[in-house]
Amino acid sequence: MIDEELSWQETALCAQTGPEFFFPAPGASTREAKQLCGACEGRVECLEYALRHDEKFGVWGGLSEKERHRLKLRRA
Repeated sequence: MIDEELSWQETALCAQTGPEFFFPAPGASTREAKQLCGACEGRVECLEYALRHDEKFGVWGGLSEKERHRLKLRRA
């Protein structure tokens, strides 16, 4: 049984690709990951998971590390 908090991962498009899209080398483009996230049903849940767990690296829910940080500051 999958934890309800992680149930979005069952249908997440990122699960069908390699991690190189979502954890690019420093300075590399996140465009491809963000495009894939934009088409994913679990994007909102993924983003909220990343914000709750303070994920520091990678693209989560269509946002980069810096974008998630700015979002957290706006929400505070």
